[in-house]
Amino acid sequence: MILLAFLVSLQRLKFQIRLRDEEAHHLVTRRLPALMDAERGLPIDVPGPLRPTLADTAFQHELQTVIGQFAGFADETRQRADRAAKATLISTMRGVQSLANEQQLAITEMQHEHDDPAVLAGLMKIDHANSQLVRRAQATAVLCGTWPGQQRSAAPVLAVVRGATSRIRDYLRIEAHSESELAVSSRAVEPVVLALAELLDNAARYSQPATQVQVHFQPAHNGLSIVVDDAGVGMNPEARERAKALLTGREVVDINKLGDPPQIGFALAGVLAARYGFKVFVEAASPYGGMRAVLFLPNELLTKTEEPAPAQARSAPAANEPQETSGGLPKRQRRSSTTVPARAAEQGNWGRGKPSVMGAWQRGSLTGRGSEEKPDDEEGTTTS
Repeated sequence: MILLAFLVSLQRLKFQIRLRDEEAHHLVTRRLPALMDAERGLPIDVPGPLRPTLADTAFQHELQTVIGQFAGFADETRQRADRAAKATLISTMRGVQSLANEQQLAITEMQHEHDDPAVLAGLMKIDHANSQLVRRAQATAVLCGTWPGQQRSAAPVLAVVRGATSRIRDYLRIEAHSESELAVSSRAVEPVVLALAELLDNAARYSQPATQVQVHFQPAHNGLSIVVDDAGVGMNPEARERAKALLTGREVVDINKLGDPPQIGFALAGVLAARYGFKVFVEAASPYGGMRAVLFLPNELLTKTEEPAPAQARSAPAANEPQETSGGLPKRQRRSSTTVPARAAEQGNWGRGKPSVMGAWQRGSLTGRGSEEKPDDEEGTTTS
């Protein structure tokens, strides 16, 4: 009888050892690798214990301790790698931005020196490519924790849309259909331009090349919405939920989880929106079958556009004004300085030195844009 009880206990012990061996093997081959993949951002469910009968045992508690320590170590390692990667990218992007700024200065100097329309058209293409390079460098640096790096004065909302449009590849496909008397405050101009450029780039990139991206403004009592409609492929519910999470700006952006190649548009817009106080949404379908993106600017980030001061007309001497002094000598007339035309002031220093440079720049610009519009001095301001 004693021998039988001993054999039963021995069999039970062997069974318990086998269960624990299987559980340990399951931990090493299934649970820990799945946990590692989940820490890397892969959509994987981490399996639970293999044997529910061990759930309340000390052995299972020890396994859970191992899993917790492993998860903590993996998370710490990931954060350390993320910080190192961001520091490297920040340093690299600063160098890229510096070189891009030097290149921009060289392009500007060449635009001043040349008046050949063909040369100016080529320079405009290089200028456009350089602006896209600067935007990519800025976006990467912002995602790594730095600031946009530029401070601008307050700008009209339409000018902000045009500035964002000029930084994307398919800028000719963007159509703005409305205007506003409101302007974006100086501290928010560059962030809004960057965020809006990403929305416009996404809209153009994920729609057919022959379609247009429509932009209009929707005023509200507490702000202004910039609405972007495309005729693209839309987004499935999972992608929309992911975009919604990124655009809130509340979750920490892991640059290692942005895909290959990295998809930084929504992540960048969310980071900038959280920092500067505007909002971005992509939760609705557009009337053209694609997606509608909305960038909402609260009143705190808006101001009124400043009316340009009227130029003082040069006064001419009256007909009955004496042209001689009391002594009979010719009377000297006061010379007023020539006022720079408003259009020339908007163009900066273009045309300084050669009268033909401004006209050549316009012809080259139109050639580079593939436009059939006339220069500004023939039919008003053209829309870029």
